[in-house]
Amino acid sequence: MSKLVTIYGGSGFVGRYIARRMAQAGWRVRVAVRRPNEAMHVKPYGVVGQVEPVFCNIRDDASVRAVMQGADAVVNCVGTFDRKGKNSFDAVQDKGATRIARIAAEEGVAHLVHLSAIGADATSDSHYARSKAAGEAGILQHFPNAVILRPSVIFGPEDQFFNRFAGMTRLGPVLPVVGADTRFQPVYVDDVAQAAVMGAMGRAVPGIYELGGPEASSFRGLMQQMLQVIRRRRLIANIPFGVAALMAGAMELVQTVTLGLVPPQITRDQVRSLRRDNVVGDGAKGFDALGITPVAVGAVLPDYLWRFRPAGQYAAIKESAKNLRAR
Repeated sequence: MSKLVTIYGGSGFVGRYIARRMAQAGWRVRVAVRRPNEAMHVKPYGVVGQVEPVFCNIRDDASVRAVMQGADAVVNCVGTFDRKGKNSFDAVQDKGATRIARIAAEEGVAHLVHLSAIGADATSDSHYARSKAAGEAGILQHFPNAVILRPSVIFGPEDQFFNRFAGMTRLGPVLPVVGADTRFQPVYVDDVAQAAVMGAMGRAVPGIYELGGPEASSFRGLMQQMLQVIRRRRLIANIPFGVAALMAGAMELVQTVTLGLVPPQITRDQVRSLRRDNVVGDGAKGFDALGITPVAVGAVLPDYLWRFRPAGQYAAIKESAKNLRAR
């Protein structure tokens, strides 16, 4: 019988790529999510019955254990940007991750992979970063042979980074950003998935890996690269951190007053995170240690950002026509 992997959050941005790769490798894939009816898009990744979405609440021991039984490997992709509520930073990224590791050890799972983030730091002034670090500590306490992946900002067709800012260019001539000089090292989603699959299959040495693409660039530089791809000219306006913190505080207040109906575009915690570079640290294990050559941003962006060009899918035809007239 083929081996079984349980992927918590397996229908999300990164999880779906991991699920696809595991299915292609012949594994049975159990995709553990809160809303299985919204995860049916994973089923075609394999033959009939090979990839199945199942209900799971990672805040509950019995629920986590039920979907893990019989699994040879476990991958945790669950993360959140919610500060409060039932699915807060602490509930999901700390206690949830720790729960998965503890139960994986009790169930005798062979391999555990945990998706964290560059910047995870127990001493950070960012609640998000502290919760990520606490989750890593909980993982290693119960499952010391786990593979922990810390990617920089992840890009790909379904990302919430380049897609979000490309969409904002339709609203006016100015593109506001916070932390224009902060450096990132964008990493392609399928490269992260490949690293996770190696860990799940026992082909990666246990430990922490920081994953970044082949190029590091400032926030401003990434936005300029994006603007070139979508054929738009916009003024990139840097919002000072102090001003951004005040704006974020006001947005969070509106969210509270409206009982969550109006989510903030940026939070104070995100402003604090943007004060620090998000790149692979010196001496950290990364793609080189896994034998993976990461894909550059420029090789992928045109494949999915073309829809933000003024002429959309007809941009290439219009540019070709201009060349004909010039002759």
